[in-house]
Amino acid sequence: MTKIKYYSLAVLFLILTVITACKKDWLNVKPNKSLVIPTTAADFQALLDNITSVFNINQPSLSLVSDCDFYVADARYPGLSQTERSAYVWAATSDNFYSATTVDDWTLSYQRILNANVALTGLQSISVNPGEGSAYNNVKGSALFYRSYDYYNMAQLFCKPYVSSSANSDLGLPLRTSPNINITLGRSSVQQTYNQIINDLVTAAPLLTSTPLFPTRPSKQAVFGLLARVYLSQRNYAKAYVYADSCLRLQSDLIDYNQLNTADSYPVPHFNKEVIFNSTLITYLSFLPSRMIVDSTLYKSYASNDLRANIYFTILRGNPSYKGSYDGSFNFFGGLATDEIYLIRAECAARAGDATSATNDFNTLMKNRFITGTYIPLTGLTPENVLSIILAERRKELCFRALRWTDLRRLNTETRFQTNLLRIISGTNYTLLPNSTRYVLPLDNNEISVGGLPQNPR
Repeated sequence: MTKIKYYSLAVLFLILTVITACKKDWLNVKPNKSLVIPTTAADFQALLDNITSVFNINQPSLSLVSDCDFYVADARYPGLSQTERSAYVWAATSDNFYSATTVDDWTLSYQRILNANVALTGLQSISVNPGEGSAYNNVKGSALFYRSYDYYNMAQLFCKPYVSSSANSDLGLPLRTSPNINITLGRSSVQQTYNQIINDLVTAAPLLTSTPLFPTRPSKQAVFGLLARVYLSQRNYAKAYVYADSCLRLQSDLIDYNQLNTADSYPVPHFNKEVIFNSTLITYLSFLPSRMIVDSTLYKSYASNDLRANIYFTILRGNPSYKGSYDGSFNFFGGLATDEIYLIRAECAARAGDATSATNDFNTLMKNRFITGTYIPLTGLTPENVLSIILAERRKELCFRALRWTDLRRLNTETRFQTNLLRIISGTNYTLLPNSTRYVLPLDNNEISVGGLPQNPR
């Protein structure tokens, strides 16, 4: 995987931050006249915008390798990296899980967190000029959103699922809130990790507007959408409903799939009107069309009049492969979109016993996915019936966005929704049982040997 280099402005500011305590007079000297020390909100906005490729690409995606929405042919499996092979069969930590001492899902996330912390710390030292308040707020809110986004995504891989009775003792993430890389941190608890995520987002919400200049920038609705996702993963369905509703009150557009060309290589356009926050996932070798074969159960679950079958998938060498990314390209979309938020609000309504609201949201989404005039709206269902339909729909609508892993983790706590995962390689069966410790990935080797962090048991 390609490593992201620190940009000179971020590195310069980080160095200045670290040495401030002992060498304050050095701040008066620029080591290179071509490098500009950030002194205004506009400078820090430029810092965030100039490293958009850092914040909006390469989000963690090993969960996608593990979630069984696709498989690779036996002959292709040996050609995958050691890391992918391990994630693919849910290997034990002791089985040389990673091919190197570091793993991109961890290191690239902490690089983004470092850059967010650089901006947040730098903002504390500048004076806000008249008329710059909104610009200052946007930078601060954006940095808080970026930081929380990464902590949330990493928690889905490297921490146990959130369970309120054990969250205070379960191992969480090292929570870096300073750009000082010399600070040594241990692992927080899962509760502390989620508290950090939620507090950052709650602080960011009033700082951001609902009209960002670009879909790559955070917005108020992006904050609400991420909060809905966070609370859903905690199984706090009342709060997830509130934030999903708040998000959709600001942005609720849906694409009519009848307007898309199923013959296009990538039918869903880039920056389409459903996108709330644009971001893409790390691309592993197994995601390449030449390797990926979509799970037959998933592929066959679409009705004949469901447009998604031809918009999301194409047939290559006789097997279905994925092409439906909301990035409008080969890159897999890992951001926030309104279709996901409709399904969150619908699920939470069903769990609260409101079958009517849940059904209305479900029908609103589905009528935009089926051939015009062929969708038969759901009516008269019990909350339990509509809940089951919505959960099945999440897999179909949100496939290949690195969301199913979290769904499996949270739904495995309910016996009625538990799922056994199976992969077969050259006649050997590999299984992942509900609530297995192997739903938590090991930390990278460097964090264990150098950072001294306790490893996740698998």
